[in-house]
Amino acid sequence: MYVQDTIVAPATAAGRGAVAIVRLSGPRAIAILDAIWRPPGAALRPRELKLGDVIDSATGAQIDRAMATIMIAPKSLTGEDVAEIQCHGGAYIVRRIVALAIEHGARMAEPGEFSRRAFLNGRIDLAEAEAVADLVEARSETALAQALAQLSGALSERVGRLRNEVIAIRAHLEAEIDFADENIELPARDEIARAIERLGAEVATIGDTFARGRIVREGIRAAIVGKPNAGKSSLLNLMLGAERAIVTAVPGTTRDVIEDFIALGPYSITLADTAGMREAGDEVERLGIERTARAARDAELLIAAFDASRPFQDDDARVIEIARGRAGIALLNKRDLPPRLTAHELRERGLTIPILGVSALVLEDAAAIRAELERAASAITAAPASDEIAISRERHRVALEKAAAALAEACAGALKGVPPEMIAVDVMAAADALGQITGEVTSEDVLDAVFREFCIGK
Repeated sequence: MYVQDTIVAPATAAGRGAVAIVRLSGPRAIAILDAIWRPPGAALRPRELKLGDVIDSATGAQIDRAMATIMIAPKSLTGEDVAEIQCHGGAYIVRRIVALAIEHGARMAEPGEFSRRAFLNGRIDLAEAEAVADLVEARSETALAQALAQLSGALSERVGRLRNEVIAIRAHLEAEIDFADENIELPARDEIARAIERLGAEVATIGDTFARGRIVREGIRAAIVGKPNAGKSSLLNLMLGAERAIVTAVPGTTRDVIEDFIALGPYSITLADTAGMREAGDEVERLGIERTARAARDAELLIAAFDASRPFQDDDARVIEIARGRAGIALLNKRDLPPRLTAHELRERGLTIPILGVSALVLEDAAAIRAELERAASAITAAPASDEIAISRERHRVALEKAAAALAEACAGALKGVPPEMIAVDVMAAADALGQITGEVTSEDVLDAVFREFCIGK
């Protein structure tokens, strides 16, 4: 429910910084600014940034010296009157300014409420609003580029064009219904079927980008698997450049999955160090190995670790089986010790992913591992054509799946010669599903789900 009151929140992250921004939006935003911020001279003009004093009007005490600006509806971030105070970045100062705004009639904004108001006031559509959240969360160049493309309206334009073409087909069907007895030339059924089939194929093509788009947005998950004491934790520390995992000579030290992330070129990769693959010795280790299997199953990349200083064992065979048919790299670790296991033997036993001889104790090997891992990441994210739009959210995937299914039903009906009323129902269902992506067709529950992901102040 959209209540036209005035909201306030810090628009910058919590904590201490050089500068913080307190944002107000709503019908009393400018009046509240006038009550708590005083310029030394003439009144503030729209989109002018001016220095003044933040004042507690109840006591006359100065709280801060700060810059302020105003934006008048509808040409503002939210489509409402907006005021922003750029103050010094101390947490206490920010709390005092927010409290002053609340004392003068504002209320604390809910997560994503500024962006939600921008959507409700037509400043952005729902797909663009989600792109704002993706921009905030972006941890790599590829995630940033994907979010910017969506924020620029690339996805919305493509979906909007498809929806308009679907609605145009519905119009032809309605004309056939309304003017069946008139001598009006209308598209033949096979022509309509071909048009519907073409649209269905394009909808399905966009839907097929979901796996890659989700990986780009969320980052690539890479699980490090191997038998106990293969050096998995040491390899994790080497790739991270920090002592993230405990390393001992005792087999089974790692009992749970340890995660951290690295940036490799344009990619964000979450590394998961897992418990060693072997027959469990106790209940705790059994649970750890089960989590290893789950982490390996959920990962887009596998990093298979083998101990070059020990002969091939059944536990190594388990690792090869897990890696079968998967994307990733194999690290033949401990190359600084006398070799008892070779890359050739691993190949003979069925390992197909690239193999790199390394030592977790040699700092220079980190660069080689990262380069090989970046190549593996590049292969699974397969750069799209310059005009291809990738979706990254389950909500988009479901909507496109519904639209494609409805268009398939409509196409089949057109070819079978069913009444136009029945075809029109399926065609309109497809149009509604496409409209859910941009928010032209939506519900309060969907909006709640989308905007609750946002931080306060955004």
